[in-house]
Amino acid sequence: MPSRTFPFSNGYFYHIFNRGSEKRSIFETQRDYQRFLKTLKYYQILGPKPRFSRFPSPLSNKLDESQKVIEIIAFCLMPNHFHLLLRQNTDRGITEFTSKLSNSYTKYYNTKHTRVGPLFQGEFKAVLMESDEQLVHVSRYIHLNPVVSGLVKQPDHYQWSSYREFLDPIKSGVCLKDPILGFFKNPSDYQQFVLDQIGYAQELEFIKHQLLDAEA
Repeated sequence: MPSRTFPFSNGYFYHIFNRGSEKRSIFETQRDYQRFLKTLKYYQILGPKPRFSRFPSPLSNKLDESQKVIEIIAFCLMPNHFHLLLRQNTDRGITEFTSKLSNSYTKYYNTKHTRVGPLFQGEFKAVLMESDEQLVHVSRYIHLNPVVSGLVKQPDHYQWSSYREFLDPIKSGVCLKDPILGFFKNPSDYQQFVLDQIGYAQELEFIKHQLLDAEA
């Protein structure tokens, strides 16, 4: 994977995203989404471990989660792209994690759907979270993606994001939620924070499409 224009630093948060090559779908079945999530969980674990293909489900019972190269803070898997909010824990953690994730999922997808060649549109994109405010707002942006794209009317109707995890303080899942929920009194306050932005986010998306159509 090509080197990035800035180094990833341990303890910092980054918004990682990528889409399918030629904007193609990268998730076509429920199994595809499930496989990607399992791959996320598998490759965040530090150190040697048996091959992914040899792991039965659920993975959480088979992996030592005491050490991770990255923490997954939030995620959303869309039909033709994905968003991840990550914190790097070890040197080159994000670079190695995303490389293994991309390679593993591409091999699975190409085999499953009888295709060849790259699945993703070049190297992943990354944005450093430079403030707590940016971190919290990006988590909201990620969780609103399915609503803004018209897939669902409410973010909790979408199965393939971490939003439902954020609303349930007891449920364990893929994400480390404290870096976001720590800024709110309770999950209900975070829920309201997200819902309050739906109308504005949809309006921005509409304006963006108008501009793109005008340039076409």
